[in-house]
Amino acid sequence: QVQLVESGGDSVQAGGSLRLSCTASGYIYSRNSMAWFRQAPGREGERIAHICPGGTNTYYADSVKGRFTISKDNAQNTVYLQMNSLKPEDSAMYYCAARTDPYCWAEYVYWGQGTQVTVSS
Repeated sequence: QVQLVESGGDSVQAGGSLRLSCTASGYIYSRNSMAWFRQAPGREGERIAHICPGGTNTYYADSVKGRFTISKDNAQNTVYLQMNSLKPEDSAMYYCAARTDPYCWAEYVYWGQGTQVTVSS
């Protein structure tokens, strides 16, 4: 059973930066896909980034492109989300997700508990 634990959420002012971390444990294959989603109250959940097993293929939602960067440390089974130039509309619960296969565009199976990001204007 894969377990994901996120950390790094905080309250910051607009224009600030945060780095979220998600460490996976359990039966992890080396060829795993990982992603970050977010959900704010009253809004649909949004896939904001994913990273495919090789680490070079990534996806970003238009809403975060150019501001957020996803990266992966396979040795540590950890995925990061560097968030710069934060905006109040980035405020949400951020969730890490994983698949134990290379199908990074598919639906994700394993989920963390979430970490809250709040951006004040």
